[in-house]
Amino acid sequence: MNIDKIIQKYFTHTKQLPLIEVFDGKNIHAVYSDVVSLLKNQPSIELGVLQILGYCLYEILDNVITHSEKNCGTVLTDFQVDRRTIRIAVVDDGIGIYQSLKRNKQYDSISESEALIKCIEDKVTDGEGMGFGLYSTALMIHSIGIQFEIHSGSHSLSFKDGEFNVSETTFWQGTIVYIELHADKEISPNDIIDNRTDVEAEFNDEFINIDEIEDLW
Repeated sequence: MNIDKIIQKYFTHTKQLPLIEVFDGKNIHAVYSDVVSLLKNQPSIELGVLQILGYCLYEILDNVITHSEKNCGTVLTDFQVDRRTIRIAVVDDGIGIYQSLKRNKQYDSISESEALIKCIEDKVTDGEGMGFGLYSTALMIHSIGIQFEIHSGSHSLSFKDGEFNVSETTFWQGTIVYIELHADKEISPNDIIDNRTDVEAEFNDEFINIDEIEDLW
């Protein structure tokens, strides 16, 4: 997997290399915790941003293990203090979203470009999940996103001016999910995802003790 290619495209304007970690089914939670801890230690990142990003990030990591037909993936993480932005890329060299969705007979006749549009819709899945992870990520992007791209096979979905568009590309044949977010926006995470799950409580239970929450207020 050519990680240098990912760094050159998404992480060139940084003073240091992003945090780069390889994850698989055994260490996925440990790697996820490393990423969250890196961001949690930045006082200028709003708690609400961490809460919703934490939920979406784990879903994206788990997608690699569940759907890519590869044993592992790579996550790259960077926080720009001066710009107050978070950048994350989750990368694999697996079968891609199109081939994964075609496992579900409901989507066996769609095109690759249609698959990328479908994958960010609610309850769209290849049958191995709930179909809520990338949909939640799209909702998050609408609220606090700067840039969002999904590369898969010969197509790429991107977010610009409040809309998602698909174009042809030869950049990556597996799957890349790239996210760039405003880190300092005050948001209500549960409201963004229509209270479908309590991402605030889930994050707080795992990563924040009561004393820390009081300090944030």
